[in-house]
Amino acid sequence: MEKMRTDPTSGWMENGAHVFPLRVYYEDTDFSGLVYHAAYLKFMERGRSEFLRAAGVLHQELAAGHEPVMWAVRRIAVEYLKPAHLEDSLTVRTRTVDLSGARIRLRQEIHRGAETLVTADVEVCLVGKGRARRIPETIRERLEKLGA
Repeated sequence: MEKMRTDPTSGWMENGAHVFPLRVYYEDTDFSGLVYHAAYLKFMERGRSEFLRAAGVLHQELAAGHEPVMWAVRRIAVEYLKPAHLEDSLTVRTRTVDLSGARIRLRQEIHRGAETLVTADVEVCLVGKGRARRIPETIRERLEKLGA
């Protein structure tokens, strides 16, 4: 099993996927003690951000560049399979499915141990000045090194 460590708070690469660990806190749950459906979207956003960080693609650098750009979610399809509970230890796995001119298609999964709780197909694009921008070659190369 290939396992590349990065900053431990940022997760690690494992078999072509970025793995981001997290704990379910009270603020993530609803009145029943189960994770609220929108909290999973936040978990996946954190996983995508750490995936980009592992690739050396930092949000602040993109925003501060000569031509400022940012990532935007264009489409997300989520399937909720099983609930997570208060204080559960989870992992968000992020894997690149496709890398095109201005978009990245990702597969994200949230696991509790060996159980898959949530799956999502996510499409993000690079946006600047209100429209999609091509992914610069330097960023494309960094993403490809992680298996994109």
